[in-house]
Amino acid sequence: MEPVTLHTDRLVLRAPTADDVDAITAACQDPEIPRWTTVPSPYTREHGEGFVALIAQWWADDSQAIWGAFHDEVLTGVVGLHHITPHDGGASSELGYWATAQSRGKGFMVEASRAVIEWGFTELALARISWRAVAGNVPSARTARALGFRYEGLMRQALTSPRGRDDGWMAGLVASDDRMPVDWPIALS
Repeated sequence: MEPVTLHTDRLVLRAPTADDVDAITAACQDPEIPRWTTVPSPYTREHGEGFVALIAQWWADDSQAIWGAFHDEVLTGVVGLHHITPHDGGASSELGYWATAQSRGKGFMVEASRAVIEWGFTELALARISWRAVAGNVPSARTARALGFRYEGLMRQALTSPRGRDDGWMAGLVASDDRMPVDWPIALS
């Protein structure tokens, strides 16, 4: 699929380009981002270049849709639908995001994620969007809760994860989605 640009009241969401590598690299120097995500630490410019190249590849192969969120042309974070996977009852995906240190507490990730969730359900006809995080990532959980996600329980594969326990959540929006079969499994696997 081709990358799309989304607009909210305060943000422009677009696929990051080579022009954004320095901003991504600077943001990923914040120790909170690698603490709670799979972002490498230390994070180098080469990591940023590779990330931007991967985003283009993921859009092209329909496996992930990733946006940089920009307020007044300044990067506030990255949000995306990861692991877009077809199922008999409809495709599913996992929401992921991180916010720059300067943009935290301003509602940007909730605003950006709402736009991405709406796009995923309408344009990709997703039947399910999940979110998960390492246990203890309270700010990310607050964002997920503000988006209407509800707690599902511990992730089974997390028992073997080197990062520790993951907590799984599911989009509350899915419950009202008429495309979702009544017997759709709610446990993440």
